[in-house]
Amino acid sequence: MKKIIVLFVCWLSFLQPAQSQVKEAYSKDEIAIRQLMDNQTAAWNRGDITAFMKGYWQNDALMFVGKSGVTYGWQNTLDNYKKGYPDTAAMGQLQFTIILVRKLSKTYYHVTGKWFLKRTIGDIGGHFTLLFKKIKGEWKIIEDHSS
Repeated sequence: MKKIIVLFVCWLSFLQPAQSQVKEAYSKDEIAIRQLMDNQTAAWNRGDITAFMKGYWQNDALMFVGKSGVTYGWQNTLDNYKKGYPDTAAMGQLQFTIILVRKLSKTYYHVTGKWFLKRTIGDIGGHFTLLFKKIKGEWKIIEDHSS
């Protein structure tokens, strides 16, 4: 019985560093970026496009590249989202899958991933690349290329 207890304690001691490494796998900035995207997902899934847009830089220089080409500006991007997704049936339920988060500098990150909308009117999805910039202490999407 003592051997089993000793083995169990040893096994637990090996698990502790592994759990710590998982928590430390992401930098503070990457955690903030992932949280921003989680907040966007939750807002979208509530049907709140305006709250979804809080992740974007509220500036005329914001650039969104989609199937219709390039759109500049936060308000124009919001208007396009509202036009393309006029109701919760069109919006569906959003899921992001992050493929890569790459730190470019202290103030820039690049994120590549997939987006998917589960909808009663037909599922859709694609890929995205996002350029994040730290502005006044907060991470914001300044460029979005979604296809």
